[in-house]
Amino acid sequence: MSFDLSTIALLIGLAFLYAAVVPPAWRRWCLLLLSLLALYWLQPRLPVRYGGFLLPLALLSLTIAIWYWFVRGDSERLSRSDGAALGLAVGVTLLLALNRYLSLPAAIYAVRPPGLELLVPGLLLLGLVVWALGRLKSRWGDWGIPAGITFILLLFIIWKSAPLATAVSAVWRGLAGQDMSLAAPLDLAWLGFSYVAFRLIHTLREKQLGNLPALGLADYLNYVIFFAALPAGPIDRAERFETDLLVLPTLERWDARRFRLGLARIATGLAKKFVLADSLALGLALNPTNATQVTSTGGLWLLLYGYALRLYLDFSGYSDIAIGIGLLFGIRLPENFDWPYLQTNLTTFWQRWHITLSNWVRHYLFTPLSRSLLRRQPRPSPTLIVLVAQLATMIAIGLWHGLSWNFLVWGLWHGLGLFIHKQWSDRTRRWYRDLQATTWPRRLWAGLTWFITFHYVVLGWVWFLLPDLTLAWQTLARLFGLEVSA
Repeated sequence: MSFDLSTIALLIGLAFLYAAVVPPAWRRWCLLLLSLLALYWLQPRLPVRYGGFLLPLALLSLTIAIWYWFVRGDSERLSRSDGAALGLAVGVTLLLALNRYLSLPAAIYAVRPPGLELLVPGLLLLGLVVWALGRLKSRWGDWGIPAGITFILLLFIIWKSAPLATAVSAVWRGLAGQDMSLAAPLDLAWLGFSYVAFRLIHTLREKQLGNLPALGLADYLNYVIFFAALPAGPIDRAERFETDLLVLPTLERWDARRFRLGLARIATGLAKKFVLADSLALGLALNPTNATQVTSTGGLWLLLYGYALRLYLDFSGYSDIAIGIGLLFGIRLPENFDWPYLQTNLTTFWQRWHITLSNWVRHYLFTPLSRSLLRRQPRPSPTLIVLVAQLATMIAIGLWHGLSWNFLVWGLWHGLGLFIHKQWSDRTRRWYRDLQATTWPRRLWAGLTWFITFHYVVLGWVWFLLPDLTLAWQTLARLFGLEVSA
């Protein structure tokens, strides 16, 4: 579930209430309370029994465990602040679990939790396991953090892989006494896990490198599950987010500029997502159904352009809404889109499309992999190093969207495009410097490179959109007036 109009309106109202009545010293605690409530409330109801309650609980438990084992300091005892944050997390969980007995209207909370006779012992057992493993931390040596990262990646693979998710759903249904034949990947629609997983891995890796600042449990939970960025990003960095939390008490209660910017950003996002993107989705954008129905090449191109525009407006619209909501509450989330379709090469496109995801993968995959290859003996050629690193990076970005063949091919498409651009730019630097001294040749070249870059990206969306590779290949061929048999 992403933000709908009623949720956005509610958050705007809460932002004004937050500014009006919350004392400055309590602001980060108010954000934590809202984030904990949003973690459960925004999670869609699932067909598997208790899934809509247990998946948010699992996400919260994983975050607390990662903090307890790796992120907190070396003190054996929790500070008063950490204990309060833990108590708030448990309290919100138990409070929402009471809905099993209260049966609140679906508009307030639609999920039916397990009974307290199951939940309370389960929470106690979970807490005991986390505490016991923490006591054994000294025996983990250097394997603790790599094991944590591996575990998160395994969860990510299971969740993103349709066959594995279906298998887990079938087991879950069997244990719950439900029909196992109805198991489907959407049974495990886990709110925000794509983004939360990368935030957790980021903090683990930075802790391993000694770069992570000291974070209490309240601040760590605020960073990982901040409600504005929970459903659709962006992927912030912990050290940057922490600076915003530290200055929250000093912010003016009614900062006209901050509220103006936040509301304007939300309005921009609403127009992009709910007016333009949703209008394009009504038959004006390519989809797996009309891809087989359109008979003319020109009509197919128009639908593909519509899909490219819809995708940008949808993604950037949600980012604008998240950034705007964050501003209203005093948190400046990072930019995620910066006019990517106006770029004149694929490298700058990826510096402006899903910026925080691109930066994350570049920082934790491209750079370490490149350095590792450079240290190998015998050292591979620089060209091979660039090819391997760029293909691995873009395949990872593709598979982040889903573990399927079409996303793999889409990643290969962009990895090869980036490699070709890198080789071209390395071999034409002198010519390009001379071109910058001209006027009309420079403008003509900029127009040509924009045209090539834009259409390379647009053609790549065919692989992104169509899970059937045969249909994707046929659609690409038909865009150029060719017919390819199945």
